[in-house]
Amino acid sequence: MSETEKTTKTALIVHSDMSVLSAFQSSFVGKGYIAILARDLPTALLALTQHFFDVAVISSRLGEGGDGWPLAGVVHLIFPKAFVGVLAPETNVLTLQAAINNGVTQIFDASSNPEHVVNTSLCGPQMGASKTSPEPGTSIQ
Repeated sequence: MSETEKTTKTALIVHSDMSVLSAFQSSFVGKGYIAILARDLPTALLALTQHFFDVAVISSRLGEGGDGWPLAGVVHLIFPKAFVGVLAPETNVLTLQAAINNGVTQIFDASSNPEHVVNTSLCGPQMGASKTSPEPGTSIQ
């Protein structure tokens, strides 16, 4: 394995909206990450079998493809040291419970700026992200 392969970081982004995927892809690639995109649950599960992920950003609502919360739980089980962020339309007690049950690192408002989400996710694993975020989002640490 070459030195480049050892240091390459990979991010999984799962969202049903292609424009949101594109915005996240641009942000992660700008930070030197390889971005793997999935628009639905089956594609995301296939990606989990083919790549190692350092970061995952998953929409809680995947349209016809299903619910993103169990997928977040699977990512957490396979990659326990990875930052797992979920984009949710609202943060309430049920959302927090789903996040805790699925090992989610942080919940972000579904309308959060992708650059903010990316910056937060890249700081989280290395520096121990703070329990609060200046933009909408709730840390579950």
